[in-house]
Amino acid sequence: MNNQQAASRSERREEVQTLLPLVDVFEDKDGILLIADMPGVAKDQLELQVENDTLLIEGKITPDTPENMDAIYAEVRLARYSRAFSLSSELDTARIDAQLRDGVLTLRIPRHAHTQPRKIEVKVT
Repeated sequence: MNNQQAASRSERREEVQTLLPLVDVFEDKDGILLIADMPGVAKDQLELQVENDTLLIEGKITPDTPENMDAIYAEVRLARYSRAFSLSSELDTARIDAQLRDGVLTLRIPRHAHTQPRKIEVKVT
C-alpha cells in the first residue's frame, strides 16, 4: 500500500456519516408526541435544542468496540443522527419532556394552555 492509499483509507475512517432517525409523530388535543429511533446513542451523546420554533435533534452513535481493539471492517464508523422539525407556535417548547430508553427517544411537547380546547359551562339563570 502506498502513502496515498494509506492517507485515503485514514480519511475514510474518520468520516462522520449523518443519518436521519426514523420518526413517528402523533397529535392529540394536549400536544405532540414524537418518537425517534436512535439506536447506539447514549444519553450524554444526545443533544436537543429549540431555536426560533425549530426543534433540532442530534445524537452521536457510540459503537461498542472491544477494549484495546481496532475494527478492520465496520459498516458504520463515526455516525450521528440529525433531524430538524418546525414547531407550531401553539406548542409550549419550555415544557418539553424528553426520555431516551433502549435507543428510542420520546418527546412530549404540550400545547400552550391558552391554545388547548376547553369546555365552557353554560349557566341557567
